[in-house]
Amino acid sequence: MLLAHSENDDGIVHGLEDHLLNVGAMARDFANAFDAGRLAYFCGLVHDVGKAHPDMQRYLKHEIQRGPNHSAAGAFLVSGKCDLLAFPIAGHHGGLPSPTQLRQRLSDPRESRNSAIALERARAVLPDLFKELKFSELVPSYLQTSGSKLELFIRMLFSCLTDADFLDTEAHFSPDKALVRGYELSMTKLWYRFAEEQKKLSGQKRDALNLARHEIYNHCLQAAEWKPGLFSLTVPTGGGKTRSALAFGLKHAIKYNLRRVITAIPYTSIIEQTADTYREILGSETVLEHHSAVNIEEGDESSEEETRRRLMSENWDAPIIVTTTVQLFESLFANRSSRCRKLHNIAGSVLILDEVQTLPTHLLRPILDVLQQLVDCYDVSVVLCTATQPALEKGPIKERLRNVREIVQEPQRYFAELKRVNYEFPFREEAWSWEKVAAALKQEEQALVVLNTKKDAITLLDTIGPDEDTFHLSTLLCGAHRRAVLKEIRHRLDNELPCRVVSTQVIEAGVDLDFPIVYRAVGPLDRIIQAAGRCNREGKMRAGRVVVFAPREGSIPPGSYRSGADIFTTLMRDSDSNLNDLSLIQTYFAKLYGTTELDKKNIQKLRQGLDYPQVAARFRLIEQDTELAIVCYQPHKERIQKYINQLRYAGPSRQLMRLLQPYVVSINKCLLTKLQEEKAITNLVPGVWQWLGGYDSVRGIVSIRHDPADLVG
Repeated sequence: MLLAHSENDDGIVHGLEDHLLNVGAMARDFANAFDAGRLAYFCGLVHDVGKAHPDMQRYLKHEIQRGPNHSAAGAFLVSGKCDLLAFPIAGHHGGLPSPTQLRQRLSDPRESRNSAIALERARAVLPDLFKELKFSELVPSYLQTSGSKLELFIRMLFSCLTDADFLDTEAHFSPDKALVRGYELSMTKLWYRFAEEQKKLSGQKRDALNLARHEIYNHCLQAAEWKPGLFSLTVPTGGGKTRSALAFGLKHAIKYNLRRVITAIPYTSIIEQTADTYREILGSETVLEHHSAVNIEEGDESSEEETRRRLMSENWDAPIIVTTTVQLFESLFANRSSRCRKLHNIAGSVLILDEVQTLPTHLLRPILDVLQQLVDCYDVSVVLCTATQPALEKGPIKERLRNVREIVQEPQRYFAELKRVNYEFPFREEAWSWEKVAAALKQEEQALVVLNTKKDAITLLDTIGPDEDTFHLSTLLCGAHRRAVLKEIRHRLDNELPCRVVSTQVIEAGVDLDFPIVYRAVGPLDRIIQAAGRCNREGKMRAGRVVVFAPREGSIPPGSYRSGADIFTTLMRDSDSNLNDLSLIQTYFAKLYGTTELDKKNIQKLRQGLDYPQVAARFRLIEQDTELAIVCYQPHKERIQKYINQLRYAGPSRQLMRLLQPYVVSINKCLLTKLQEEKAITNLVPGVWQWLGGYDSVRGIVSIRHDPADLVG
């Protein structure tokens, strides 16, 4: 018998024929979601035929130390017959190659010789795997022979193959894990849970805010009956967008037999809140929260639920997923199996994109192209959500996507009815010193100030001085610290206690806080409107105050952020301009998109050429290159030190890194050498550091030598 894998803990070996048939069957089932089941089945059948090589068999029997590369043989087999299959087969371990890399492998004499030997031996032992197929009959009708559609299709096949390969290998080596995988609740049962919970809220109160929320919810239920495709959900802050979008997703999935609801959100600070809301409604076992800062509690790391959650995060085999736009889109443009493995589970889903106007303008063209393809070819319904009306009415988002239907009829009516703030614009007359900002803040019992950079936030905190009623939120704080600060802020706001918050943009979108007054430094218009969403959120006052000021010594991040701030400043020079004027908002977005290159990294050209490594390297929603640094967050000091000791002596593991995740910040790579020289940081394992500099209970990471904006990503 030819082997696919050596013996497991029970001494059982894994036969090659069984492995190839199992992977083929699983890959076929996955790819049936986009009419490519038979192609995926063939990929699975031949992906490991290289293991038939005698030296590979000797290696699997522990007779030699190393076997030959086995992934090229299947690529040789399909070369000239169905070349597109060569990419996923050749890349199923090392990642999707470029055409040049693939040609080099297939023209390498050693690879060619080893593959020929493996194929000859496999053909003799496994003849049924080598039946001639008419590949032209297997290719889906929607697929073009070249271009970005082909590029995404190959990546989707790659996802099916790698996930099936992982799962069958796992079933051999770790059968206990295989038993934990999967879920039982149907979308219908999840809908019943949701509907029962929603009855307690929707339509129960008759004030204007809750009546509007109930109407918006009903609009979502009605739109869920519409045919799958592209939708927009334009709802003002406080209009119940999170619950209503989930209601649409569940009902739409039931109506059209879609498999899951995926919600992608721009910031981790919002994801935690959204995932908590989903779990409260639907149950924790149904919701996968997948992002870099996801937390598990001490003592839960070995529980069956945590094991299931870790396994679901590998391939998104869950009914409800909450993730970041970074995780979603960087996976859709990735070439490594660990990132791409989940992609086939996006097919046949409802994809909810929250705060879609925050998508990076310099990557919009490839992002929108992929979204349209998900709708056209992979049975995905996409919901574009925004609280910045009319951000989507004109510009590339709707111009480059076909037939986008608005879920809420006459959304502008709700923006008028739910107007909760009045804007003030002192920046038109003068710039404020930090002393003036501090004085204005101290006059208020409860207030929020949102600044453009971490440096500005620290400068204002220094100006205010020690104050037990002043809090700070930024990425200078580790995740556990931010959650603790948010908990204390909510407690103070709910109990009408003094609470003044100095924050960067991490607080702006979706964080459920309600201040009577918000001070916002001049910045992009949509960020200012998002900051206003933290003011009089529940409509308890006739009108909250949003004060837009210009800090005299303030700073603004470069790129599209600065462009947005400049456009906003120019538009607001007219004393009659105000942010309740929808035409002004429309003009802003038209100018913003008109001044930005929508494919600055030439991603589309690289996709046309199937250059998977370069696409993955260039497609970055977050430009800064960072590494993780563990901080000493005092309340959890002993726990953190225990994890650090484990990391030093046992090395990193997925479980240990998840336990450490709440206590890390992202340090910019360019400063690592200097920080080492200053003895502010030390390396624990490759890619993970320990911060030895100061960590303040208010400011978080502190450094007297470096700008916080340069230090932390």
